[in-house]
Amino acid sequence: MLQPRICQLQPTRLGKCVLSSFRTYATATDHVSPPAFEPAIAADGAVFQNQGPRKDEFIPLRTYKPRTPGLRHLKRPVNDHLWKGRPYLKLTIPKKGQHLGGRNNSGKVTVRHRGGGHKRRIRIVDYMRFTPGKHVVDRIEYDPNRSAHLALITRVETGEKSYIVAADGMREGDQIESYRSGIPKELLDSMGGVMDPGMLAAKTASRGNCLPIRMVPLGTQVYNVGSKSTWGGVFCRSAGTYAIVMNREEVETAKGLKIVSIIVRLQSGEMRKVSPDACCTIGVASNPQSHFTSLGKAGRARWLGKRPEVRGVAMNAADHPHGGGRGKSKGNVHPVSPWGTPAKGGYKTRHKRNKHTFLVQDRPRNQGKRRPR
Repeated sequence: MLQPRICQLQPTRLGKCVLSSFRTYATATDHVSPPAFEPAIAADGAVFQNQGPRKDEFIPLRTYKPRTPGLRHLKRPVNDHLWKGRPYLKLTIPKKGQHLGGRNNSGKVTVRHRGGGHKRRIRIVDYMRFTPGKHVVDRIEYDPNRSAHLALITRVETGEKSYIVAADGMREGDQIESYRSGIPKELLDSMGGVMDPGMLAAKTASRGNCLPIRMVPLGTQVYNVGSKSTWGGVFCRSAGTYAIVMNREEVETAKGLKIVSIIVRLQSGEMRKVSPDACCTIGVASNPQSHFTSLGKAGRARWLGKRPEVRGVAMNAADHPHGGGRGKSKGNVHPVSPWGTPAKGGYKTRHKRNKHTFLVQDRPRNQGKRRPR
């Protein structure tokens, strides 16, 4: 005998109107699954550290109840420590003009798929950090022009403010210092007037401090790494990136050993030489979870100034070398750009007469093939 279905009472039209008036919008919910390791710091939404494989790593991301389709797949890093207000306007300039759409000074599109987006202000970031003395971190700010966060710091002696790329774990109230202009006399006196490398590294190599890379102990993680003594940082400035100091090249002179260059391993696996007086900052660039962000909907990409991309195989043969044909086929040709340039690796431009003098070991290149696991 068939059992009758249990009917659920449906609310009336008036009841629906009353319920819809009390509708609650996106409420953030954090992952509640406990990590399989002990957190490095208190579990207040900060970054956890794990020594196991990456697939078992607990990534603290903020998810949302799917009240709308755009919230279903939205994932954001937990950054509750960021400044909620506007930036320090004296260190910003408005970003206006035709360069917003990927165009050059003559108005031609040189970078495709860019345009629109929310208005921005460019933060003037101090990559060189030649100013000596102690600085206090006022706050950690979000910057729409980069993936890493910025730190607004104030010089204790003069009250001068500046922006720097924040280190992972840097918080409001931290004290940092730059040693690019030399070692302070007070620090030398504390070591007895003798330059002891071990004691000097213990007193200077702390998170957020900027110092010449020759003063950094081997194996240290650094970011905002420079290449020349007169420049600022040019490597490892995006979120979660860092370089490792591998070795020192020394030559013997009449006055003793002299450091000629420092060998660092970059995030891509490339090992290269940099000047011993080049700058670097101790630590890892902030916001390491930005790699796991999911925008959730196409509109958020438009807010960031990213326009849609169309696959070449979806075009006609007159519009792209991969276009045309029946089904998903690129015409039995190697992957190329719309103008015929090889898409995976491109043309080789490094000749024997144009050697990369600072390269020690090239990064692994696969030419579009999968890497062996």
